[in-house]
Amino acid sequence: MKNQLRTLSKENAEGVAQHLVMVGELLDTDPEAALAHAETAVRRAGRVPAAREALGLVAYRMGDWARALSEFRTVRRLSGSSHLLPLMVDCERGLGRPRKALELAQSDEAKSLTYDERVELAIVISGIRRDMGQVDAAAAGLADLARRLSPHRASAPRLYYAYADALLAGGDEQGAREWFARAADADHELTTDAAERLDELDGVEVLDLLPDEDDEDDVESDRTGHPDNDEDNDEDDADDDADAGDEGLVLGRASEGDTPDE
Repeated sequence: MKNQLRTLSKENAEGVAQHLVMVGELLDTDPEAALAHAETAVRRAGRVPAAREALGLVAYRMGDWARALSEFRTVRRLSGSSHLLPLMVDCERGLGRPRKALELAQSDEAKSLTYDERVELAIVISGIRRDMGQVDAAAAGLADLARRLSPHRASAPRLYYAYADALLAGGDEQGAREWFARAADADHELTTDAAERLDELDGVEVLDLLPDEDDEDDVESDRTGHPDNDEDNDEDDADDDADAGDEGLVLGRASEGDTPDE
């Protein structure tokens, strides 16, 4: 990315770099803000592949498949790299063009992908097969890769998870359980919900014993009364005591041994 930004003036390169950093920071938490930064980066550096890739990734995350695919194609044209091919195939899938997606996945470009990129492509192809009702083919396409891939590779949790999901779709619960367990063991960064899926297959029901914020507010309200009415309640109590005094009666909160109403 630094090499690409060297084609810009120093001031512009620094500004674009800052926008790209913000895209990475906001992509998971605030896609709309990430989109604004990515669009600004592209306006300032439209021929820098990294800027176009950032915009494509934000569009992809937001489900804007057509825009993401357009940006990824631009990156490929500007850089000559096919590393975004798995995402391009997934965009074709998102656009409802499974046949075209498979054609792209089987193109000569796929041969230039790194091992982890080929894993990602295989996961996408498996999803396409499932979309087309080819459940057995979806699992078979991942079987060999899953058995050979080291659990220490970054792509292992996603591959194991996808294979388990494909097995489950085909009715193989035992096989799915094994591979969800492998995915959970390999997923040190908790990028998947493999552990939760494993619990579901084992019949484990996880209960949330912590109250929601609304429940906590209700409990607090029950204890102290509505906060807006505390002052009014105090005034009413004072009036009642005064009235009772006039009548020669003493009204206490509660005598010892009594339980006050909450």
